[in-house]
Amino acid sequence: MTVTDQPTVAHAVESSQKVASHLHPVASFDLADHPMPTGREEVWRFTPLKRLRGALEDQPTDTGDGTVAATYDVEAGDEVTIGTLAPGQAPRGTALVPGDRAAAVASKNTTEALHVKVPADTELTRPVHVLVQGSADRRSNGHHVLEVGAHSKATFVLEHRGSGIHAANLEVLVGDGASVSVLSIQDWDDDAVHVGQHEALVGRDASYRHVAISFGGDVVRLNANVRYAGPGGQAELLGLYFADAGQHLEHRLFVDHNAAKTRSNVDYKGALQGRGAHTVWIGDVLIRKVAEGIETYESNRNLVLTDGCRADSVPNLEIETGEIEGAGHASTTGRFDDEQLFYLQSRGIHEDEARRLVVHGFFADIIRKIGVPDVEEKLLQTVEAELAKNVIA
Repeated sequence: MTVTDQPTVAHAVESSQKVASHLHPVASFDLADHPMPTGREEVWRFTPLKRLRGALEDQPTDTGDGTVAATYDVEAGDEVTIGTLAPGQAPRGTALVPGDRAAAVASKNTTEALHVKVPADTELTRPVHVLVQGSADRRSNGHHVLEVGAHSKATFVLEHRGSGIHAANLEVLVGDGASVSVLSIQDWDDDAVHVGQHEALVGRDASYRHVAISFGGDVVRLNANVRYAGPGGQAELLGLYFADAGQHLEHRLFVDHNAAKTRSNVDYKGALQGRGAHTVWIGDVLIRKVAEGIETYESNRNLVLTDGCRADSVPNLEIETGEIEGAGHASTTGRFDDEQLFYLQSRGIHEDEARRLVVHGFFADIIRKIGVPDVEEKLLQTVEAELAKNVIA
């Protein structure tokens, strides 16, 4: 791992970026363009604003008595360079323009963004691991820039632990012909609040996979967005979430097909248990007029394990051209499949164990796609621990 100085060449970025989608406000770095929400806005109507505990306030990172509000530890090989970027310094702002107030707050109040760069024509043999550790009752802001050069291959694991109130952005630059996987794991303590935006710019003939895994925290709200820097790019957005009593886990997706012959696949799965458990999934795919020959599909499935839960799921397609290969979406929310339970019980498996097997099977196909054995094993253990918290009825 090499530490680099800040870039000296200023990077000019647009102060705003118009989004043609009817479901998204105009993106902007100017906080004044993102007024404090009331809850009546389309993009905020599912979010429990009172529980955000000041995450949307224009506040710098809390230094308090000198203790650190959040630490950022990076583990990477020698091929990877680590540095920081001030606002406006390339490549910060190349992919991400804040789409809501949470992202604008994080952008404005992060004076030094973490910059992780993988050079061109490099294949990493092990994942780059970034650990974000929050402190109780502390407010922190963050911005991370992951840059992967052309024809390189890299996997990043971004893990969130601890407590506090965290507003943070992630932008990913995928070079032409590169292959990049990003895993964002929200394993916060029960009282944590996490809001932010993840934005990827996928190069020509490149592939990008983003996996959002949310189990911890009191309120988690993440926007995961993708657009393309050229034709032939592919994006896969996967998600796993498990909400317990009182938890609010919200995932919002936006795939902007702004180039021809691009591909996208969105597949999120969630489980809920305990009174007041609430999950929100909003999926939006915009197919612009220039995006001929594209193919896209988005899916969200929710498994309700107990009474008193609520799962909101809203898939959207906005199509401006008929010259496409295919586009579709699906959304389901339901309880256990009684036929599956009967099948397992008829073969001598106790009911409680049968229910656990059904839940593991529900998540298994996405877990197998992660491609990081240590993370896959930990997820299976986490699912088991979540099931042990409540008696499934």
